[in-house]
Amino acid sequence: MSKDLMRYDLLAQEALRGVVRAAIVRAAEDGLPGSHHFYITFRTRYPGADVDEQLLEKYPEEITIVLEHQFWDLASLDDAFEVTLSFGGAPKYIRVPYAAVTSFHDPAVGFGLKFDMGGPEAVPATATANATTANGDTAEAPAAGEVVSLDAFRRK
Repeated sequence: MSKDLMRYDLLAQEALRGVVRAAIVRAAEDGLPGSHHFYITFRTRYPGADVDEQLLEKYPEEITIVLEHQFWDLASLDDAFEVTLSFGGAPKYIRVPYAAVTSFHDPAVGFGLKFDMGGPEAVPATATANATTANGDTAEAPAAGEVVSLDAFRRK
C-alpha cells in the first residue's frame, strides 16, 4: 500500500474538530438545548490557550471543563472558543484553541470525540466517535482503517 501523502488522518481530525466548533457555535447562539452539556478536555499550555495561572498550577498539562449550568460569555471564534467558568466560586476566563481539544463528550446523548495530539509526524492520528444507534445501543468506534457499515445507525 502507498504512503498516505494526503494525510487523511489529519483531514479527518480537522473535520471532526468542526463538529466541536459547530456545537460550541450553537450553544453560544442559542444556549444548550434540553439536557445537552459538554465535557471538553484540552491542553492547558497549547499555543494560544489562555488559562488562569492558578488553574495552570493545578492542571499543568490538561484540564476538563464542563459547560452545563455555570458558564458565561461563551463565544466561538474562527480558531478557538472562549468562556467564563466558575472555579471554587470565582469566575475564570478561558480561551481554548480548537486544536488544543483532546476530547469532547456530550453525555446527554452518548456522543464523544477523542483527538490524537501526536503532532504532524504522528502516524496514524485517529479520532473516534461513539454514538447511539437507532435502537438505543452504543456503537463503538471502529479500529483505524476498518470499513464501517452505517446500517447500525439507520432507523429501521
